[in-house]
Amino acid sequence: MNCLITRQNLHKGLAAVSASIPTKTTLPVLSNILFEAGQDGIWMSGTDLDVAVRVWVPAEVKEQGSITAPGKKLQEIVRELGDQPVELNTRGDQIELRCGKSHFKLNGLPSDAFPTLPEVDFDGGWSVKGADLHGLIKNTSFAVSSEESRPILNGVLWELRDGHMRMVATNGHRLARKGVAAGSSSAPSADFIVPPIALQQVQRLFESKENLEVAKSGNHLGFRADGTEVYTRLIEGTYPNYEQVIPKDNDKVAIVNKNALASAVRRMAVVASDQTHRIRMAFESDRVHLAVLTPDLGEGEDELELTYEGEGIEIGFNAAYLLEVLKYMSTDEVKITLKAPERAATVEPVPSEGEEAEDYLCLVMPLRLLD
Repeated sequence: MNCLITRQNLHKGLAAVSASIPTKTTLPVLSNILFEAGQDGIWMSGTDLDVAVRVWVPAEVKEQGSITAPGKKLQEIVRELGDQPVELNTRGDQIELRCGKSHFKLNGLPSDAFPTLPEVDFDGGWSVKGADLHGLIKNTSFAVSSEESRPILNGVLWELRDGHMRMVATNGHRLARKGVAAGSSSAPSADFIVPPIALQQVQRLFESKENLEVAKSGNHLGFRADGTEVYTRLIEGTYPNYEQVIPKDNDKVAIVNKNALASAVRRMAVVASDQTHRIRMAFESDRVHLAVLTPDLGEGEDELELTYEGEGIEIGFNAAYLLEVLKYMSTDEVKITLKAPERAATVEPVPSEGEEAEDYLCLVMPLRLLD
């Protein structure tokens, strides 16, 4: 392999791929990036065996070839190089970099030692707007579970339907569900359970103005646009019926300023228990009273004005979950619906006048109040 490449292009490619390299691995080749020099550019690939990233970078290729080389080390070297073209050469299992008076040789491994990337056929897949995908990921992936006891909840459910797509995530204590209208697609309806780490790569590598191609082959999902590809292994299994959990009969409705509520909850959280983060909320006709009592720390009280319909109710919440949900509401006001102290509450954005309501709902399970 022998090619000439601008420092900016090389650094951009390495930065894109390096984030997919595992920090610790028992397989040395996974710490490497695969370089494949073709006619007018180089494909760079990195993988941790679950998520793979592949990026095409333009280059002047004098001799085609392939090698794997230490990804993080290369990135660190190229970051500090002068702004001049970089010559890449291979000699056996070594990669050689020349840039101005700088000259480096790094030991690599043969390209056939690198894991084979998933083969995904993009014909007959889906076309998705980057902005829609970014919005879905941002507004739901925070709610995934990190517990290993229920691996199915460690992923985000992505439902693709003709003209509509939706993402759902939950850890059993809170849930986020968002839907957007999508252009009709000839591809069949499908549900995937996607690891959030793969969705983070999608958010990082694809711009919101891009249109992405998405396709599934076997147990892998592929995303691609403009010379960048991301592949992920899907989480296998059946996602729980989340619709059953979302209450349809909550008859108590509060409309409150989001920032004022978040600020009050943050103040209460300071005095709340480090274990439960429990705060007490008493809703009345025109106000909500917030209270915290932690025996070994102290107590706190606060009050907020709001619009409220229904009978008064006292309910307990995990302040951390409530704040997390409020953080992702895009509107100034939010609607909270309640039924009973032991029943789930929902939180939804309230659109400004003339604005269209977004299909976004979060659910928070209450905590038992101890007298």
